[in-house]
Amino acid sequence: MAKGTIRRLIKDRGFGFIKTEEETDLFFHRNELQEVDYDSLTEGQQVEFEIGQGRDNRPQAVKVRLAQPEGE
Repeated sequence: MAKGTIRRLIKDRGFGFIKTEEETDLFFHRNELQEVDYDSLTEGQQVEFEIGQGRDNRPQAVKVRLAQPEGE
């Protein structure tokens, strides 16, 4: 799985952007979250995700979940 950081959350719209390790931004939608509630997310949190294809044929983050701390 890829890793990144929550860069921006648009709480009232239910989506946000993840800054990847490659310094690019990926869109994600709250429906793609696994084992975490969208309302509990904060900017700066570390996440893991897979890269899928969005409705506009651009890459987007899917199967997004909080990253496990190193060593666990």
